[in-house]
Amino acid sequence: MTSDFLKRVLPFILAVMAALGWKTVYASNLSPIDVSSNLVSTRSKIIHQTVLTIDSHIDWPIRQSVNPEFDPGMGHGTGAPGSGQWDLVRMARGGLDGAFISIFTPQRELTAQGYAQAATLANQMIDWTYQLTVDYPDRVAIALTPDDAYRLEREGKRAIFLGMENGYPLGTDIEAVNAFYNRGIRYITLTHSKNNQLGDSSTDDQQDWQGLSPFGEAVVYEMNRLGMMIDISHVHDDTFWDVMRLTQAPLIASHSSARALRDVPRNMDDTMLRAIKENGGVVQLCLLGDYIKEIDQDPRRESALEALSDQQAAWLRGDLSDAEVADLLNQYRAISAQYPEIKPTLADAIDHLDHMVAVMGIDHVGIGSDFDGGGGLVDIADVSQMPNITQELLSRGYTPDDIRKIWGGNLMRVFDAAIAVAEQMQAEAEG
Repeated sequence: MTSDFLKRVLPFILAVMAALGWKTVYASNLSPIDVSSNLVSTRSKIIHQTVLTIDSHIDWPIRQSVNPEFDPGMGHGTGAPGSGQWDLVRMARGGLDGAFISIFTPQRELTAQGYAQAATLANQMIDWTYQLTVDYPDRVAIALTPDDAYRLEREGKRAIFLGMENGYPLGTDIEAVNAFYNRGIRYITLTHSKNNQLGDSSTDDQQDWQGLSPFGEAVVYEMNRLGMMIDISHVHDDTFWDVMRLTQAPLIASHSSARALRDVPRNMDDTMLRAIKENGGVVQLCLLGDYIKEIDQDPRRESALEALSDQQAAWLRGDLSDAEVADLLNQYRAISAQYPEIKPTLADAIDHLDHMVAVMGIDHVGIGSDFDGGGGLVDIADVSQMPNITQELLSRGYTPDDIRKIWGGNLMRVFDAAIAVAEQMQAEAEG
């Protein structure tokens, strides 16, 4: 038997064995167990193991940059100091078939020197990701297309895609888009927390461009031409609408939630959600607490975090050394140990997904955890707990085909569409 055959069939064999076991319990007049809950759990596990599961946003490389001793090939305990939220062991344990690893770079001044420093860091992070496939070739491989993801799933390997969070490393050279595409980047989140040379961010103090910059418009065209997905998470509403006006391919929001349930600029309002539907794109639900639900925290926690705000801003600007970043993270851990964050639940997050489905339909939603970048909720603390999402979806009445679409089918469809647009644009240019 092939490993793929075993992966597909073994859960069903176990389900039958479990069912036989329940019959034996009742035949022996032992205390009854909750058959319905066990059936739901077993069905959930079967579905989760059968569908292609893709997380569109995991921020491992930025963690690696400040914790170079971390070995992503080893298993780490959930919540243990320095464990992060992703490694290959927990990825397998959580039944996660693939992930877009985020090549995120802090943003300095919009200068040639700043762009060059960011490009160097971005390429270093890409090198680390490729090295992962060299160190563990039997467990993981780089994926460049949806076909790669499905093939690697059949081979029993985890698929690693590359996405760039923040277009800042592109500088002002349009050729940089193609250079990063050739290195494996398959989506770019146009902005991050601050306006950059491509356009305005949703969380900067004021706008610089009133949407996309002229260079940002050229980048949108070039990404369409190459088959690179355009990610509008983090962008200002005006930037969103400029992208929507220009793009020839469906868009993605790699890690965003619904503004109707949590009114923050990083989330998408219903008008934007409907526009994504018309565009054929997909919004990947973000599992970061502040984008899910407002919860009052211990005032002492708030005060302690506020005292670190200047250091955090300096980190996002790229002004801290590696040692200073490590010290900042240690301070955050100490605050969280003394005054733990009160987080929303997984159920709260799926409420957002329910809302997006009601507005957009089942074909336009997915999962983008933002693990290692702030993501993590009650009942979904790291990638090892991904099956909890499937069980929650099943308990709410989503069908196996719905769950297939949510877990990767929709995102892979958009990816295929972006590739098809690129092929058409390139053929027209050659003609």
